[in-house]
Amino acid sequence: MKAVKVSETSVLQNRFGVFKHSDWIGKPFGSKVLSNKGGFVYLLAPTPELWTLVLSHRTQILYIADISFLITYLEIVPGSLVLESGTGSGSLTTSLARAVAPTGHVYTFDFHQQRAASAREDFQSTGVDSLVTVGVRDIQGEGFPDEYSGLADSVFLDLPQPWLAIPSAGKMLKQDGTLCSFSPCIEQVQRTCEALKSNFRDIRTFEVLLRTFEVHEGKIDSFQGDEGLSVGSPPCKRRHRSSERSTMQDSSSSPTIKVRPCSDARGHTGYLTFSRLQCLS
Repeated sequence: MKAVKVSETSVLQNRFGVFKHSDWIGKPFGSKVLSNKGGFVYLLAPTPELWTLVLSHRTQILYIADISFLITYLEIVPGSLVLESGTGSGSLTTSLARAVAPTGHVYTFDFHQQRAASAREDFQSTGVDSLVTVGVRDIQGEGFPDEYSGLADSVFLDLPQPWLAIPSAGKMLKQDGTLCSFSPCIEQVQRTCEALKSNFRDIRTFEVLLRTFEVHEGKIDSFQGDEGLSVGSPPCKRRHRSSERSTMQDSSSSPTIKVRPCSDARGHTGYLTFSRLQCLS
């Protein structure tokens, strides 16, 4: 899979041949287009899910399993105002932008100036720049800007020491607002939970493990053993050797669905800790 900016005079060249961009223009998404060698590619509409698979990894990124889970638990809906730190490669930010569209906004911060600039360019190329504002700021040391105080529906933290930013995050949230912190190590989770106890409730930590399966159609070979029984078949009473033998031989060649776990399944990515700001009594 590859992200391509289409230009009428450009070409895409890979081991399947040369693909002229001019052949793509005007075709609907989902179209199958051929190269000069007869190879083919599919033209796919850009989505946050696909962008996560092809973006440049400037940092470790969040993947779809964690992203979909945290957007649901943070209760992010169209119109929400979300604060994020840090931006990183922008994988989560792109999905957040779609979740808050068309009237919401995501304010994301990264302490690394060049990384923030690269993320800003990516958001422009993917068309979500009207929904995302990128800032350069050390949230651990300085906290979030005061201008967002009491305005945020949700706050997301992806920081080495998230517990340092929790007091500032609490000031940014609306009453009953939600917070999520992503940490790869359980020791970070422990310190984060300790910091949350003073002003937050409903503190919960999850680890999302996604297990995918391969599904293939094939045939299971079997042969006739003693008494005309098919080896590998479930236990059954002695069968007559006449018509039942031929029936079993026919059934042994029928298509069978084979299912097995994928060998390259992704393991631990990190822990997601959620909490909700306490309401004033």
